Amino acid sequence: MGNIYVERIEALRRLMSDNGWDAVVITGSDPHSSEYPAPRWKQVEWLTGFTGEAGDVVVTADHAGLWTDSRYFIQAETQLDGTGVELHKTRVPGAVSIPEWLFEHASTVAVDGLCQSVSAVQELREALGEDGSVLDIPNLLDALWEDRPEIPVTPVTTLDVDCFGGIPRIDKIRWMRKWMLVNGYDRVFLSSLDEIAWMLNVRGSDIDYNPLVISYLLVSYDTVKWFVRKSPVINDPETPDSFNELKLDGVEVLYYDDLFIGLSDFGEDADGGRIFADPSTLNHNVYKDICEIYGEQNVVFSTSPVILEKAVKTPSEIENLRQTFVDDGVAMECFLHWLDEEVATGREVTEWEASEKLTEFRSQVPGYRGNSFENISAYGPAAALPHYSTPREGSSVIRPKGLYLVDSGGQYLTGTTDITRTVPMGECTHLEKEDYTLVLKGMIDLSMAVFPRGTAGCQIDAIARMPLWKAQRNFGHGTGHGIGYYLCVHEGPQSIRYQYNPQPLLPGMVTSNEPGLYREGMHGIRHENIVLCKEAGTSEFGDWLEFETLTLCHIDTSAVLPELLGPEAVAWLNAYNDRVYRTLAPLLPSRTAAWLRDKTLSIKL
Repeated sequence: MGNIYVERIEALRRLMSDNGWDAVVITGSDPHSSEYPAPRWKQVEWLTGFTGEAGDVVVTADHAGLWTDSRYFIQAETQLDGTGVELHKTRVPGAVSIPEWLFEHASTVAVDGLCQSVSAVQELREALGEDGSVLDIPNLLDALWEDRPEIPVTPVTTLDVDCFGGIPRIDKIRWMRKWMLVNGYDRVFLSSLDEIAWMLNVRGSDIDYNPLVISYLLVSYDTVKWFVRKSPVINDPETPDSFNELKLDGVEVLYYDDLFIGLSDFGEDADGGRIFADPSTLNHNVYKDICEIYGEQNVVFSTSPVILEKAVKTPSEIENLRQTFVDDGVAMECFLHWLDEEVATGREVTEWEASEKLTEFRSQVPGYRGNSFENISAYGPAAALPHYSTPREGSSVIRPKGLYLVDSGGQYLTGTTDITRTVPMGECTHLEKEDYTLVLKGMIDLSMAVFPRGTAGCQIDAIARMPLWKAQRNFGHGTGHGIGYYLCVHEGPQSIRYQYNPQPLLPGMVTSNEPGLYREGMHGIRHENIVLCKEAGTSEFGDWLEFETLTLCHIDTSAVLPELLGPEAVAWLNAYNDRVYRTLAPLLPSRTAAWLRDKTLSIKL
């Protein structure tokens, strides 16, 4: 039997030949530019077998390539073996983007316009020039993908902001209308699922690990139209009540598939006026509909205002987040104690079993609504894959030596968490200790950073990398990403990474702090805490900001080389571990609290 992915690519090439396409671009996203798409839109995985969250594929008559970044290089090489698909590395010096590559290899390019943003299609068209063309073929793979999953439908729930923090939806709608008035727009069209969930204070589970509802939202001065794959009479206990609550706040619930009709219904308006949309999340197929209805001259593109508004957490959200990280820390410490004891007794604990046990501990936390992403449970060489996918069958046994990495998080009614701990399981080599300590120093140095208001994350990324750079070591991924509030574990607009991003860090933003280091075939290390940006005071030189660490889970000191940390970082580490113990010990079982006391004892230079 041949390789199924080779067969699928060949079938796609026959479709291309029949239609006169030189190339096809398959994106790893969905009609809403989601980072984690539902199974229906995992087109890259279906075509090539690559399961990473970030990757796009180009197929021509004589070449198939996957474009992805350094988080997935090792994984891609393994998963693409035997498929005939070549890895194209992105975010590295000399990288050639898909539009640049296609300029040299194709003139007629077909894309699934439902899963390509307006910006992405525009980049392709600009690269191909006047002699090339980009064809928008919605659901392009339907002719080949016989058992393609349907668009998911799950119950819709609404958030009680009095209990769980945030801003009432009616106030958010008023804010949006004021923003429209100031900027001269008649309508705003939102297609990003987390922006819609934030605007309406709704949650669902249409996408694994992300509490989102597949939908579109159209806001005008007198209507709010929500296009959603839910019927008002759907047979579940939550959705009808949620829809009724939305209707009381003036939200009209319409069918997802009736988007074109709903966009065309102007009521008593003479015409649709100017409509605003974000080209980075609006898919090209819907863009064509909007242009047909409103006229291309009336479509205004820019960055959605919702992105920044939801990134700055409210005081009630911040207070709830602090408690959420306490609860999450209890689950983490119970897990790490369990793991330590099980491995020490000689029982064979696999990566998969450890992952499942961690989820079990998290599920006992009040308000838990699932994990915020698939647990990364990786021992030894597996941890060198930054986004390792732990196999259910055949995962490695965690031995009482070397390093084990666990990156995980929870979705709670009162916030979203994300934490990585690299755990020394016993004796470690000197190189493992060096790498462990240098990565930790980078995380601590960034935690202690003080910076002037207006500073962007790209301007302080080097703080976390400097200890590694001095030892001529590095990591390829970003240092920090924004985190939603019972929303997506990755959100913008802020980031901490070396690539240019002009967005300043603002008080109220919640961001990860996660430098790492990866040695293929040996080990991987990442230390991750979540930090809150807050005001640090004012001097004659201006206003200053700093970070408050929200994560509460001890950092194992058994692999630390104190002389590499230095006195300031050692003092920070001792104070942090002491705070973890004092905060969590009263909430832990007595045996776990005693174990944590030993784990958080101060170290000395």
